[in-house]
Amino acid sequence: MNNDKNTIQDSDWLYEISSEKKLLDFNFKEIWRYKDLLILFVKRDIVTVYKQTVLGPLWFLIQPLFTSVIFTLVFNNVANIQTGQVPSFLFNLAGITAWTYFRECLTGTSGTFTKNAGIFGKVYFPRVIMPMSVTISNLLKLAIQLSIFAGFYIYFVASGRDISPNANLILFPAYVFIMGTTGLGLGMILSAMTTKYRDLSVLVTFGVQLLMYLSAVPFPLTEILEKKPEYFWVFKYNPLAQIIEGFRYMTLDTGLFTWWGFFYALGFSLVVFFIGLAIFNRTEKNFIDTV
Repeated sequence: MNNDKNTIQDSDWLYEISSEKKLLDFNFKEIWRYKDLLILFVKRDIVTVYKQTVLGPLWFLIQPLFTSVIFTLVFNNVANIQTGQVPSFLFNLAGITAWTYFRECLTGTSGTFTKNAGIFGKVYFPRVIMPMSVTISNLLKLAIQLSIFAGFYIYFVASGRDISPNANLILFPAYVFIMGTTGLGLGMILSAMTTKYRDLSVLVTFGVQLLMYLSAVPFPLTEILEKKPEYFWVFKYNPLAQIIEGFRYMTLDTGLFTWWGFFYALGFSLVVFFIGLAIFNRTEKNFIDTV
């Protein structure tokens, strides 16, 4: 009897679950082992959001279209902001399409701990899978909205508008990566903070709206540079403004693109992701006591 017990104790465990992990631990092997769960969460995020709504997935189309129309009326027709050869509606739709992906990644991951406390308190799985699933599921929304953008793009080209993408279009996957990584990193930071300060969830919604204007979504950076150059530094050092401007530049061949801005946004996304991962890993050890 004792021999069998010693044999069991001396044998190697197949898997070992421990709260001790490095702050920057991103265990790809463990995440791959739970890939089925990741896929399940991705499906859940896609299906449940609009499952009991009247219009369902059509909201993916309605939101950017209506926002683009409002921006065109307010900023281009009333405020007389010029977009050059590019139709104002298409210009706004490009910025909103890129911004929406970042916003959805940020807001969707910012409540990871508070929204999933019931699941986290009952079963073990790599917690980082939850915010990852949000970022991945939002790729489907991005694809749908990009198809709408492509449809209007073709329409304006067929109407004789002088618009075309440029060689920077090969950077499209990089920009998607930067937007997703930045939203995921900031979301993990906020998710950790909201475990102690619940009112932050309200501030996130309000702050994201303000951040949209500071990221030059409804207007080109050239307008700021020409009319208010003293405030241009605010947008120059905002990595989100560099992302939005770069996205419009590669698709519409308009705007201010610099390699400095591209690598600045890329570096910022990686730094904020690793900071968010460190804070996320630290919080997951004892968050259940404060939620």
